[in-house]
Amino acid sequence: MNKSELQLILEEGEGYKIEFKESLTNIDKEIVAFANSSGGRIFLGITDNKEIKGFAITNKLKSQIQDIANNCQPSVKILIADFENILIITVREGDDKPYKCSSGFYSRGGPNSQKLNRNEIIEFIKAEGKVRFDELINLKFDYDAHFDQRKLEKFLRLSGISKVLDNSSILTNLGVAEKQEGKVIFNNTGILFFSRNLADIYYHTAVTCALYKGIEKVDVLDRRDFNEDIIGNIDGAMNFLKQYIPVRYEMTGSPKRKEIPEIPYDALREAVINAVAHRDYFEKGANVMIEMFDDRIEITNPGGLVQGLRPEDFGSKSVLRNPNIANLLHRAEYIEKMGTGISKIRRVMKSAGLPKVKFKFNAFFTATFIRPKTRKEAAALQSEAERFGIKFGIKFGIKDNRLQRMINIIGALKRDEIFSVADFADKSGVTTRVIEKDIDFLKVQGIIKFHGARKTGRYVITGKGNKIIREMSKKS
Repeated sequence: MNKSELQLILEEGEGYKIEFKESLTNIDKEIVAFANSSGGRIFLGITDNKEIKGFAITNKLKSQIQDIANNCQPSVKILIADFENILIITVREGDDKPYKCSSGFYSRGGPNSQKLNRNEIIEFIKAEGKVRFDELINLKFDYDAHFDQRKLEKFLRLSGISKVLDNSSILTNLGVAEKQEGKVIFNNTGILFFSRNLADIYYHTAVTCALYKGIEKVDVLDRRDFNEDIIGNIDGAMNFLKQYIPVRYEMTGSPKRKEIPEIPYDALREAVINAVAHRDYFEKGANVMIEMFDDRIEITNPGGLVQGLRPEDFGSKSVLRNPNIANLLHRAEYIEKMGTGISKIRRVMKSAGLPKVKFKFNAFFTATFIRPKTRKEAAALQSEAERFGIKFGIKFGIKDNRLQRMINIIGALKRDEIFSVADFADKSGVTTRVIEKDIDFLKVQGIIKFHGARKTGRYVITGKGNKIIREMSKKS
């Protein structure tokens, strides 16, 4: 400390990390407030009006202040220094929050120390990870009424664990239950994994999947809510995504074709697991949401970044909000390693040549997958087709694979590629008869026609078909 630095502090005045004190009155309140926040400094001998009054600094005074810090619960680490006749108390941010003095719990709010009420203390403790949802016991769960033996057996198979012990011993060893007075008592991790019907205990643990028409939340074409158990919720969400994500096939030279989805399933699966494993289960007003739009897929969960994880460390370091849940998912091989999910998503998307996933975190955590342009073109073609009276399906999404095949046929003709029904059938993963039906449909609608002799002629796009393509190009 020097005079220039002190002068600058006086000019700036009290703030989030600076407090002026004229006396020792309520200094314990200021100490715990800084310890519960981001740390700070108390300048003893300066008034609230920035006037330097000074203080009689003695070893006895320093010992008295150290005793005050030690008597906080738990004790607070401080450093004491002096400059001329001002005593400077540096309070470090605590690593064992929350801290309490004789008059209660305090936290720093701007330039003031504010006392926390009951609800604020509860939220503070939860935010600091002192109480974790997945570790809490819930006495509403009745072993005889709610436990599902089949789900435990499935988990043991996935985990490669032999069933050589009784259920209660296995559940205890997994860290999801304990015995009390002869009864098996479950914590929330056990409830999430092994409930016969999770909705009987919790309604907010569901994963909600929705398919929209267009790019806004207006027309819902399909919606499913999965709330059976944590593994079933993940599997159900992935099945929903697979139902509506277009797939193309590549011939590999072997009997089995290579299936290439529009967005890699591995990346989506990691995002779904991340949302389920790391959501804030204390928040009962929101579900994990998986929403499919024409231009994107958004996967959202309540709870932003976990306390202790800085935004700049996102994706490179890991802090678990629900370590018990993550541990069981790791055992079941749903998670490869703790904290590698985001890196895997980025790696898989880059390998597929697709846009980077956009991550956003505030009160919620959202992963946004940008859908390839072909999907936008499919939506545009659908819209134009309906304008011309062409019905590609009773309901959008039901005949989505057929729609994609027709778009591919039109695209091949537009590029003047040599068109072979057999080759196209192989690439699309269907029989030649299916492709012939698609061609007949396009012919009947007047979009394509056969030009030339039977053996030497070829299919071409009609004027009507070209009009649709032009309109589609304008929109895309």
